[in-house]
Amino acid sequence: MTQMAKAKSGKITEQMQAVSAAEHVHPSILMERIASGKVVIPLNKKHSLNKPVGVGYGLRTKVNANIGTSTDYNDLAYEIEKAKVAVNAGADAIMDLSTEGNLSDMRKKIIDEIPAVIGTVPVYQAAVQAIKNKGGLVKMTEEDIFIVLEQQAEEGVDFFTIHSGVTRDSIERLKKQGRLTDIVSRGGSMLTTWMIANDCENPFYQSFDRVLEIARSYDITLSLGDGLRPGSVNDASDRAQIQELIILGELTKRAWEQDVQVIIEGPGHVPLHQIRMNIELQKQLCNQAPFYVLGPLVTDVAPGYDHITSAIGGAMAAWAGADFLCYVTPGEHLKLPNLDDVHQGVIATRIAGHAADIAKGIPQAAEWDHQISKARHDLDWEKQIKLAIDPEHARQLRGEKSPDQPDVCSMCGDYCAIKMVHEALGTEKRS
Repeated sequence: MTQMAKAKSGKITEQMQAVSAAEHVHPSILMERIASGKVVIPLNKKHSLNKPVGVGYGLRTKVNANIGTSTDYNDLAYEIEKAKVAVNAGADAIMDLSTEGNLSDMRKKIIDEIPAVIGTVPVYQAAVQAIKNKGGLVKMTEEDIFIVLEQQAEEGVDFFTIHSGVTRDSIERLKKQGRLTDIVSRGGSMLTTWMIANDCENPFYQSFDRVLEIARSYDITLSLGDGLRPGSVNDASDRAQIQELIILGELTKRAWEQDVQVIIEGPGHVPLHQIRMNIELQKQLCNQAPFYVLGPLVTDVAPGYDHITSAIGGAMAAWAGADFLCYVTPGEHLKLPNLDDVHQGVIATRIAGHAADIAKGIPQAAEWDHQISKARHDLDWEKQIKLAIDPEHARQLRGEKSPDQPDVCSMCGDYCAIKMVHEALGTEKRS
């Protein structure tokens, strides 16, 4: 039985107990939310994970980091190191987007070595294998796709991105409306190319029951992908994007009927004034299923700083109800990220999620801020650094220019406002 099936039957599992303790949510309440589809616990039956993670309503906003080889850079060891950097920086999940090298070995190594929820986009492997073994993407078959799904399920992947909403109808709607940036999803572009060349419907849509059968067997969470997501703020909230979302909402109900957990993936480029509408529309059309967004990036003019543009959008999206943020690194749109890019991307996205958690009333979020504020009042620099979201970076900056007076910083020195008020009012430490 899946986590959803057990929740529907009134059973509180070991995984639910673990998430309940981590999130400070009563087990019975968590169970009810899983039964209704508002919360998921992505964990393949084949994957042993000491700390299961819950994603959804009333829980801390989670962060995913993408890693993976490319045709230009194929270094499995380096990608594993990136995954470790991401987890050490606080990522809750890792998605392997590899398209070069031995993809199965890469995945197995990640699952064995990385203590996090693991996701993939299975069509990548199916497409890569078709290109290498058959001479072209368009020669991929439906059976090729499902062989990969079964293989990755058996290896222990916790959640699949499945682009089931890229259908012949939704592609036609995109063509009729027109777009500045067409399709920017790699999985969406692969499927669109295959569908047009073969004059066929998307196998993930046409044979969705077969997808559900595999997902139910392994308790894999389906992350119903946004293959038609906007690739620029100009294209945000257009007919193709909304058509895909409508389809995903329909497929979500079908998945729930089979006790399969579902996450909905959302847009990548959305201007600030459209973010709340996008989140509320998804929640309405998809019956409050957890929402997983890439960013969203709120402007297209900041290559090299897109971890910032996405953090701005991510904070607003999570505040509006998004549950899961996919990081964006400074290298987005420019290159394959390096170790520092990965670290910066995770930290920026965690800041966005935490800011939203305060606004959403997640109790432990406000308490964290409360504790660091007390340390600031007390001029307790060591405690401030320990409580920082990136302690190593905070310590490095603190040490760059040590003040003559160790209880203040080099910004104000003798004119430290907190120190002067302590002396003037005779206030005591808060700790």
